[in-house]
Amino acid sequence: MPKTKERTYSDAEIRDKLHALPGWWLEGGMICRTYQTDGWPTTLMLVNAIGYIAEAAYHHPDLAVSWGQVTVKVNNHAAGGITDKDFELARKIEDAALWRPQGGALEGTPNKFVRPGDAR
Repeated sequence: MPKTKERTYSDAEIRDKLHALPGWWLEGGMICRTYQTDGWPTTLMLVNAIGYIAEAAYHHPDLAVSWGQVTVKVNNHAAGGITDKDFELARKIEDAALWRPQGGALEGTPNKFVRPGDAR
């Protein structure tokens, strides 16, 4: 049975849905986010976390990686636009990248670690 094409969102719908993902923006047909890190080791840890999530989801973002920054760009090439897959992947990446312990036995790193980047 042929697979039906996934619903893609209009630019206005995408911008509206991005209110639930502060710091993400629409650019060039992709939803994007930049994370600042405290240096190369943290950048690599973040890239690996994103890679793990993307492979588990079987939906792969474009990444631009530099010493203290990772930019994530997501769209659904097969559907020809932005779909629910993109928003769900963005949410998983956001939750993992910015997660910090909130009480309990885990005290969290004293380093700057990963921070939201340019909110545009």
